[in-house]
Amino acid sequence: MLFDRLKRREFIALLGGAAAAWPVAARAQQPAMPVIGFLNSGSAQAQVLVAAAFRQGLNEAGFVDGRNVIIESRFADGQYDRLDGLTADLLGRHAAAIMAGGPPAARAAKAATSNIPIVFTSGDDPVIAGLVASMNRPGGNVTGVHILFTELETKKLGLLRELMPQAALIAVLLNPNFPSIETQTRELRSAAHALGQPIQIFTAGSEREVDRAFESMRQLRVGALLVGADPFFASRRTQIVTLAARHSGPVVYEQRAFAEAGGLMSYGTDIAEGYRQAGRYTGRILKGEKPADLPVVQLSKFELVINLKTAKALGITVPAGVLAIADEVIE
Repeated sequence: MLFDRLKRREFIALLGGAAAAWPVAARAQQPAMPVIGFLNSGSAQAQVLVAAAFRQGLNEAGFVDGRNVIIESRFADGQYDRLDGLTADLLGRHAAAIMAGGPPAARAAKAATSNIPIVFTSGDDPVIAGLVASMNRPGGNVTGVHILFTELETKKLGLLRELMPQAALIAVLLNPNFPSIETQTRELRSAAHALGQPIQIFTAGSEREVDRAFESMRQLRVGALLVGADPFFASRRTQIVTLAARHSGPVVYEQRAFAEAGGLMSYGTDIAEGYRQAGRYTGRILKGEKPADLPVVQLSKFELVINLKTAKALGITVPAGVLAIADEVIE
């Protein structure tokens, strides 16, 4: 009798343990939330706004970080040789899709996988760069948003010329590690020749090289500066804006964040809108659409931002014609 009671107790205890363990087992069998890799050529600090815009686009598509999707962010801080390792890390985390921000990140992701969907934001022509077969029918596992950068260098040079028609020499700062440097150089030299404007190209791919470039500009007494489009420069915008205020006078940049940080003028595409569009595309892919069937979005909205406070500090009068076409004037 005692033996029967002991067996009965053991049986009840076994049932109780199984009941307690069941919810844990059930949770373990539930599918994990999909992981999205957010791979960026720049720095986390410089990309706060665009990362928020990407999340907004995801939200519009029905996905919220931490609720039904997990975003794993990786930033190269302008050190493009890190991108291969960062991409491999995201693939090791079984990312369901990768959002690649900037031409170097887009190329690294494209080279790393032909299976995982990739949504890029890139200033390079995506067809010429080999990212997609065509704008309307990308093919393969890649699509995204074409954010015009290098094509706008000519316009930026023209704006500087309007601002400083008397400048004997205009400096240009480019990153030798940026994939589009050859295109940037070619277009700028062509534009300078057409305008009859002498330019001097300086290159910098590190913080120390940026310092040296500005010192060289000071010695040459350049009349103005054009900073080329590049994620590394965006990550060093505080340093560049500070040095520009000391040594190079009027400067035109490609992102409004430079003007907001005290730079004189910026002209470029609405980058945040590009990342929002990329977020929406990523959400559509998570719902089952294929990158091959999603046409590359080409942004056509450009913005000119002028910091009048900086202009006054530099003793520069911005021509009425330039002010008239500005999208925003910071006073």
